[in-house]
Amino acid sequence: MRKFFQEIKADLKFRSAGPGQKLSEPARVPKEKPKAETAPKPRQGPTDEAQMAAAAALARMELKPKAKPPSSQGAIKNQGRRLLADAAGMGQLGREPGCVAHPEPEEAASEPSVSGVYFICPLTSAVIRKDEKEKHIREAIQSYFSVDPVAASIMEIHTFNKDREKVRVGVETMAKYLDNIYLHPEEEKYRKIKLQNKVFQERINCLEGIHRFFQSVGFETKTLPVPGQDTTEEYYVLKEEMLTKLEDLKDYKEQLLSCEQLRLQLHRQLCVFKPSPEAARFELPNDFYNLTAEEIKREQRLRTEAVEKASMLRTRAMREKEEQREMRKYNYTLIRVRFPDGYLLQGTFYAREPVSVLYNFVREALRDNWLPFELLGPGGLKLTDENLAFNECGLVPSALLTLAWDAAVMSDIEASGQEQPASPLKPELLSHVQTLS
Repeated sequence: MRKFFQEIKADLKFRSAGPGQKLSEPARVPKEKPKAETAPKPRQGPTDEAQMAAAAALARMELKPKAKPPSSQGAIKNQGRRLLADAAGMGQLGREPGCVAHPEPEEAASEPSVSGVYFICPLTSAVIRKDEKEKHIREAIQSYFSVDPVAASIMEIHTFNKDREKVRVGVETMAKYLDNIYLHPEEEKYRKIKLQNKVFQERINCLEGIHRFFQSVGFETKTLPVPGQDTTEEYYVLKEEMLTKLEDLKDYKEQLLSCEQLRLQLHRQLCVFKPSPEAARFELPNDFYNLTAEEIKREQRLRTEAVEKASMLRTRAMREKEEQREMRKYNYTLIRVRFPDGYLLQGTFYAREPVSVLYNFVREALRDNWLPFELLGPGGLKLTDENLAFNECGLVPSALLTLAWDAAVMSDIEASGQEQPASPLKPELLSHVQTLS
């Protein structure tokens, strides 16, 4: 462009020169040399002072008490954003001035769909949190001694001894003692049990609750001389008055053999919700996972590798093995059933319970429990095999199902002109309907 203007200027000078004047040739403009492209300067690494500051910050972070790992997806996302923001801030120590990272605004962590997993005690009818189960069972059985000491001691034996084989052997041996007394009440040898006897020590004495059982069924501890020796030993000896209550001994034996471990019943935590666009969103507490706090933290860290795993080529056997491993992480599952009118029925179940318990759960909530229906899983898949467990159907740790009425039956009802209620759910459930947040 500069050369073009210089040529125009020379032409004007030529035209303005008078006759006989010698024109000087326009000076040649040297061509501009193309500028050599300079390589970008390498980015400077953080200075020694910046590295020292970063190390001190990390040391302070490690000294802080570790917070409880977040349980909801929203909280996990927020924690990840904070960690990324912290990392970005550390990276600015080596950046040029003016380069500032702008963190994204945090999302508010959602409230959990349920506050935890709860149980109902069959002895006290109390609702107990999962972490209070063992303590409450002991207290409940201890209190039951004032009501029925024999039944309480039997529950103690079957509940607090975890080795089921040892329990079976010990219980059968004690039942044999009682049976011998019942069949041979005149034989004194059957009414005495030597505590140092090898069989008693190996099969019975190792069980928690056996001493209270013997006391409650009519035995007392006595120190007796050993026949033919100058020493004494301790025995359980049946009281004389119990010989008139042999039928009671027979009943105690039957109770001892038929009793099972005292188990708290899982509280379904039945809830009914109004129609909501958040029906498929679940925020679960840690109670739903069969993991310790450290394992949960580890799982959260491993989630960052999910994208890499998804891109890997895996055989069908590898995928099935991984799916089975995933299913074992869950003890419980939270199920929501959406009705045709949009209302939601929610309940808590064991992950290994059969789907049939869900059908019964829904049926008990219906105003007309005879109406046939089907439950459809994600993708519209019908849950036809009610014997399959929730984890075998992939309905863990939570799932939204859809209820569909039998079309033929509903057509017959409509054709009959029978007036249908506004909702198929029981009125007492609708009176406590909630809004899903």
